[in-house]
Amino acid sequence: MWTGRSTLCVSPGAYAPVSEAAVLGIDIGTTACKAVLVDERARVVATAEIPHDLSTPHPGWAEENPDDWWRGAVGVTRQLLRNRPPHHIRALGVSGMVPALVVLDDGGRVVRPAIQQNDARAVDEIAVLRDQFPEETFFPQTGATWNQQVIPPKLLWLRRHEPATWARLRRICGSYEFVTGRLTGTAYTEVNWALESGMWAPRHRTWMESVLAWIGLPPEALAPVRWPYEPVGTLIARAADDTGLPRDTMVIAGSADHIAAGLAAGLAARGDVVLKLGGAGDFLYAVEEFAPIRELFIDYHDRPGLFVLNGCMAASGSLVKWFRDRFRPGASYADLDAAAATVPPGSDGLIVLPYFLGEKTPLHDPWARGTVLGLTLAHTPAHLYRAILEGVAFGFRHHIEVLEHAGYRAERLFVVDGGARSDVWCTILASVVGRALHRIVGGETGSAYGVALVAGVAAELWDWEALPRAAITGMVDPQPGSTAVYDDAYGVYRDAYRRLRDLFPRLRWTRADRS
Repeated sequence: MWTGRSTLCVSPGAYAPVSEAAVLGIDIGTTACKAVLVDERARVVATAEIPHDLSTPHPGWAEENPDDWWRGAVGVTRQLLRNRPPHHIRALGVSGMVPALVVLDDGGRVVRPAIQQNDARAVDEIAVLRDQFPEETFFPQTGATWNQQVIPPKLLWLRRHEPATWARLRRICGSYEFVTGRLTGTAYTEVNWALESGMWAPRHRTWMESVLAWIGLPPEALAPVRWPYEPVGTLIARAADDTGLPRDTMVIAGSADHIAAGLAAGLAARGDVVLKLGGAGDFLYAVEEFAPIRELFIDYHDRPGLFVLNGCMAASGSLVKWFRDRFRPGASYADLDAAAATVPPGSDGLIVLPYFLGEKTPLHDPWARGTVLGLTLAHTPAHLYRAILEGVAFGFRHHIEVLEHAGYRAERLFVVDGGARSDVWCTILASVVGRALHRIVGGETGSAYGVALVAGVAAELWDWEALPRAAITGMVDPQPGSTAVYDDAYGVYRDAYRRLRDLFPRLRWTRADRS
């Protein structure tokens, strides 16, 4: 997220040919495609990154072009293979944001832009489905609530508003299933896409036929469900030609990006929390049982036998990118951070509610909107930028409070993904939550590294019991003297949403599909 161009970053000596087995991890993120090459000792040999765009053609919409993901995956793979023999790569895995909705026709072609997991257009359809399938029965069956992330409201929206799209729909999938399908020619559904879709009954491991039938989605539109570590095939000839990889390269089902990031951080025991500062803001906590919390999501861990209680804020890194692109085009994130560092904690009374795409957890409110509270003529763009970083940090604090209210304890906090590169943002986050943050090796590419670890298990380079754990590179402590300021500001942040909640739906004239 913090890179505005294609990059190739390597460790010392990485241009030397890899003479041992290696695995490749590719992450389809909200703002970029990232990849890591990992050797048989689980060391990151090289990384590559190619950005792509998130489109918001109407308020609350979030779309991307799946073909951009494919071009990014091919591009980063080509970069990582420079000066390296590809035959050493035993396996690859793809991770990505979940549950993105990709619509394919009977030839496997993309019908329309993907509707992203943080898209908030289907508010009317959420209400309709909530009436048809009350959450008192729906939640115990699926572990999901009716919110902007689940798939049925988006499908119902397509049926109502894009009948031509609906008529061409033959199969749906997610971001990493789409890229893996292009690599292997295999159609499948990764288990966490199924779980987060709101159409899957995890206790019985079956699709919710009543929901599918009511929407009108044919069962054959959903491919068989696979576990993250399952091999789904090898490369088809065209994919091998495009990427430069051997045709016999094993490809696994892959992973939800936030779950892969948790695996990379070593998330396996209660007490550890992973905060993922990516295009969206993810909050992760491992548990041993399927015990969903209404305010949060729950997923299968990539490691068998575990689950992950998690939250996802719709706009975090994407909000930072929006500010830069709209108000400081051409500026580097380092420049923006330097300016924000001159602003005191609390941004001189400025509060941002970061609900620019509605909000998923813990509010589950697609009507919520981004809000700037407290503006005066004395405020500068640096104030607004810092207030955005603080607003995202307040959202993470809210998640910690929900988790601990449910009886769990957040003991150690790890920060990963692109935002982990920012000293300013990490210091703000540590100060807002009042706890030190642990940084880890490769935290900015955690999802790609995590799915590479899963691929390494499938290739028998290591096993779950001896899974490499990322090393902690340092700690970020709260800024001295900021606690009282952020406690007061957080109180205003929470109260502002409560007071404005009933007003947000009245902004309906901004919706593209108003009648």
